[in-house]
This record gives sequence, structure tokens and C-alpha cells, in this order.
Amino acid sequence: MRKLRGNHLTKLAMALSLALPLAAVAQNPTPGTNAQRPAQSATDQSNAGAADTTKASRSDTKFMKEAAMGGMMEVELGRVAAQQGASEAVKQFGQRMVDDHGKANTELMTLASSKGITLPAQLDEKHREHLTKFSSMTGADFDRAYGKEMASDHRKDVAAFEKESTKGTDPDLKAFAAKTLPTLQEHLQLAESLPGAERVGGNMNSNMNSNRNMNSNRNRNGNSNKP
Repeated sequence: MRKLRGNHLTKLAMALSLALPLAAVAQNPTPGTNAQRPAQSATDQSNAGAADTTKASRSDTKFMKEAAMGGMMEVELGRVAAQQGASEAVKQFGQRMVDDHGKANTELMTLASSKGITLPAQLDEKHREHLTKFSSMTGADFDRAYGKEMASDHRKDVAAFEKESTKGTDPDLKAFAAKTLPTLQEHLQLAESLPGAERVGGNMNSNMNSNRNMNSNRNRNGNSNKP
């Protein structure tokens, strides 16, 4: 009986000695096992997320800051036009500027924030002085000055957004510029129909017609002098 008990205890001790190393291996997996793969995947995802928030190039950043400042100016001038414009067309155009540029500015601010770029949140001194100048105008004088200003500004806006939509380096910003461009082109068409813009166009046309008449008279006089 003592021999049987001794053999039984010996076998039990051997089984325990084999089980303990296996348990240790299970608790401490070797490098490259599946237990570490989730951690590696999380690291990869973190690196990918960091790549997505890479700052835009200098030219893209400059475009965003100028677009933000110009957009705020359009909104503030639009508010003045909606209140002080003499014609209904100027009032409606001013309100359109408040709505459209206000929405575009919000989208641009969100986009810039996602890339770690801080855009101006208020007008600088130069634009505040310009706004004050327009705020002091009323009636037809305001309409003419505002129409001329809007036509000029939106020609610049369209050119800047066209360039960014094709030559920008940041894909998100290029998409924003391409999305906003049709609205700016529509603004330009409307601005060119405002009182001040019509007068500028009329003067240009009259000058062109005058030059054509002068050239025509010169040709006639030259032909009449020929033998």
C-alpha cells in the first residue's frame, strides 16, 4: 500500500510540474502572437489619424485666412446693404450675402479647425475702416458704391476659388473651394446687375463705341483722301 501511495504522489507531482510552465506560457505570450495584434492595430489607426490631421501647406493656409476675412466682410456689408440700400435689388443681394457667406464661413472654420489652423474671428482694422465708410452712406450713393464693390470683390473671389479648386494641395480644401465656386459665380452675375456695376459697364461700353466711331471716321477720311 505504501508503494502504491508513493507512486501515486510521484505521478501527481510530475503532472503539476508540467502544468505550471504551460500556464505561465499562456499568461505571457511570445512576441508576434495574436494577443498583441489588437494593440498594434490600434497604434496603426492612431498613426493614420495623425496623418489625416496634417497641417495644410502655406498657400492653402493663406487661402483659408483670406477667404475667412473676405467672407466676414461680405456678411457685414450685406447687413448694411439690407438695411440702408435704396433699391430692392441691393437689399435682397445684401441679405443673400449674409446667408450664403455666413454658411460658407462656418464650413471653412470647421474645416480649418480639423487641421489645427486658427482663422480670424473678426475683421481687422483695415476692413473695419472700410465697413465704417460704407455704413456712413445712404440712398443711391450707397447702392452705386456697394454695387461696384461687390462686382469687384466677387471677380477676385471667383478667381481665388477657381485657383484653389484646381491647384490646391489639400484635398478637403480643394473640395470646399469647388463646392463654393458655383455660388460665388452666381453672386458675381447678380453683382454685375446692381446699379453701380451697371454704370461701370455702361461707361466701358460707351467708351468702346466711341473708339469704334473714331476709328470708323478715320478710315473714311483716309479713304476719301485717296486718288
